[in-house]
Amino acid sequence: MQDLKTLEKIAAGHIGEKGGVIAILQEVQDALGYIPEEAVNWIADRLWIPRSAFFGVATFYAQFYFTPRGKNIITACCGTACHVKGSERLINGIARELNLAGGQDTTPDMEFTLEKVNCVGACSIAPVVIINKKVHGKAGADKIRKELKALRKTDKNAAAVEETDEE
Repeated sequence: MQDLKTLEKIAAGHIGEKGGVIAILQEVQDALGYIPEEAVNWIADRLWIPRSAFFGVATFYAQFYFTPRGKNIITACCGTACHVKGSERLINGIARELNLAGGQDTTPDMEFTLEKVNCVGACSIAPVVIINKKVHGKAGADKIRKELKALRKTDKNAAAVEETDEE
């Protein structure tokens, strides 16, 4: 396992601790970007905590992810108010813009993940799309397209700087 040192550090911080399953899962996800099954198995065995405790918690809470996510997270609300205001059309447009094929939620280059949630609690500004934790209320296709374009430009500029630094 390539992340063994990271997992060893996380496990070491929780030896002898009771009730730290959520904190451990959060640390693994923060460090690796998601929660690989083999990481959970390794930590569970190391700390003598049943694997089922980790998987029960991780599958219960929506904050945990078992697959890698993109660098930029787009969260689209599908609640009643957002649905009535056209969120499904908006989500389909974002998926087309990102070239996400049926069932895909993350772009192959790992730059974007599009996720749908039941409600973000901002019904008065529906439809709502959250891009990298920034709330976009009364979101329209043009507004979101502009945001995605800006992110792509920022990502390309950052990549160019990294290449220059490596030379």
